[in-house]
Amino acid sequence: MRLGLARVTKVRVRSHREDFESMTTDEPEFDVVIVGCGPVGAVAACWLGQAGVKTLVVEKSRSIWEIPRAMALDHEILRVFQNIGVIQKVLLYTAPFGISEHYGAEGQLIRTIGVVPPPYPLGYLPNMVFTQPPVERILRSRVEEHVSVTVSLGKEVTFLENQEERISITVRNESGEEEVVRARFVIACDGASSTIRRLSNISLDDLGFDEPWLVVDLIVHDAAVAKLPKACAQYCDPARPYTYIIGPGNHRRWEIMLNPGEDAREMEREENVWKLLSRWLNRGDGHLWRAGSYRFHALVAEKWRDGRVFLAGDAAHQQPPFIGQGMCQGIRDVTNLCWKMVSVLGEEADDKLLDTYERERSQHVRTLTQRIKEIGAAICERDAGAARLRDEALLIKGGGTAPVVTRQEIVPHLESGLIAPRHGPGAGTIFPQPKIATATRECLLDDATGLGWRLFWDGRLDEDCPDVEHYGIRALALGGEGLTDTEGVATAWFELHGCQAVIVRPDHYVYCGIRDMSQSAEACRDLMESLKKIGLAGESVR
Repeated sequence: MRLGLARVTKVRVRSHREDFESMTTDEPEFDVVIVGCGPVGAVAACWLGQAGVKTLVVEKSRSIWEIPRAMALDHEILRVFQNIGVIQKVLLYTAPFGISEHYGAEGQLIRTIGVVPPPYPLGYLPNMVFTQPPVERILRSRVEEHVSVTVSLGKEVTFLENQEERISITVRNESGEEEVVRARFVIACDGASSTIRRLSNISLDDLGFDEPWLVVDLIVHDAAVAKLPKACAQYCDPARPYTYIIGPGNHRRWEIMLNPGEDAREMEREENVWKLLSRWLNRGDGHLWRAGSYRFHALVAEKWRDGRVFLAGDAAHQQPPFIGQGMCQGIRDVTNLCWKMVSVLGEEADDKLLDTYERERSQHVRTLTQRIKEIGAAICERDAGAARLRDEALLIKGGGTAPVVTRQEIVPHLESGLIAPRHGPGAGTIFPQPKIATATRECLLDDATGLGWRLFWDGRLDEDCPDVEHYGIRALALGGEGLTDTEGVATAWFELHGCQAVIVRPDHYVYCGIRDMSQSAEACRDLMESLKKIGLAGESVR
C-alpha cells in the first residue's frame, strides 16, 4: 500500500486535461473539487496534482488581488513549498522576519518575540515575511503544470448536494449559465465568507475576540526608511495600540487599533491614515499601497467535515494576526488533509481516515488561537491601570527585564489523532529536516528521502537496519555511515527526546519516538493497529 503522498505516488495518472463542461455521465467527473484558488486552495491543488488526482479548481476571480494580505510565513510552510516544488521561486519574494519588540504603557520594553538561532530545525529561517501577490502567481503557475488539475476561473458555486457516494455542485459562470459537476470530495478554500460553509449549514464557534483595526501597507521611499524602527514593534499603548512590521524591501505595515466612535471607512481615507502615521513619517515619505479596516476575530468552525465536504483555511477558522499564523494555518490544513485524501482515493484507506483531519487540525487551531487571543488581549488592553499591571507582570516574569520567547514556542504540537496511542517521545512534533550529505550531493532531508512513512534511526549507533521494510516503511540511518547530518540537527532531536529511532508520517509529524532500537518492530506493529482502527487497508503503509 502507498499511503498518501509517499514518494509522490501517482494515484490516477491522466494523459490530458478534460473539459468539465462537456461531461454528461452520472459518474463523478472529478475526484476532488477545490473551491477557491487563493494560497490555500492552490497548495491543495499542488498536493493533489502531484499525486495525479483528477481535480477541478473553481475560483470566482479571474485575477490575483494585487494587494498584500498575509505577510508572514514560518519554516513549516517553507518546507511545504519545498515539497511541492516552488521554494526557490518563493524565496525571491521573502525576507527574514526578525525580532519583534513589545513596548508598554510608558513606552518601556516589556517583551521580545525572538528568533531561533541556526542551525535551523526545518532547513529554513523559522520566520519570514513575504509579498503575497507574486507568491500567489507562483503557486497558480505550479498548479497549471499538473495535467490532472483543471482550473476554472470566473465561476462560483451556487448549490451543492452532498450524497453518500458523491457530491454534486452547481457552478455558475459570469454570464449566469450553470453546470452541474460531480466529484468524490469538495475542499472549501473559499475564505472567511465561505459559500460552501454556508451551503453546508456549518456554523462558527466564537472564541471571544472581536476588535476593530485599520491595516496600512506603505512602500516607504529610500530616504525615509532611516526614520523608522529597525525592528518590528508592538506598541501596547492603552491610548491606541499599534503594530509595526518590516516587510520585504521597503514594504512596511502598520496595524492600528480603532478607538470607540471612530468610523472605520472614514479612517481609511488617505488624509486620516497619514495623521495616524505622523509619529513616524510625513505624507511625502512613501506611497500608500492600501488601507483597509477589519475586525480581528477568533472563530473556528463547529465541524470541519460534512459528509464529502471539508473546510480549510479561513473557511474553517479565523484568528487575530498577532504572530502571523493565518495563512500558515490554512496551508497546514490542506497538507494534513490531502495526503489522507490521496490514500482514500487510491483505495488504500477507508474513508474513516479522513475523520482524523478534523480531530488533528481543529484542536491544533483552537489551541493556537487561544494563545494568540491571550497575546492579543494583552496588546489591546485599553485601561491604563490594567496596562501598567500587565507591564509589571511581564517584567517580573522576566526577572526584572523583558522576557524573550520565540514564535515557535507559541505554535503547538499535534495533541490527538494519528499519533502513537501511548504517545511515545516526540509524538505530535514535527521531525526536523537537517542538511544531508550523501555520496553524490548535499541537500535537505526531504529531497534525499522523499515523502511517505519513514523510520529514521540514529546512525551513530552500532545497529543494523531495523526490519520494517515489510511494513512498507522506509528505514534510513541519519549520521554514522548513513545520510550524514552535517549540522547535527537530527542528532540533537534524538538526544532531546531520548530516542534511538522515530516513525515519521508523510506530512513530517512524528507518529512516535522509539527509545530503544529493539522496540522498532513493536512500534511499527502499534502503527499498524492504529491504522486498522481508522480503516486503513492492507498490510503496508508505504
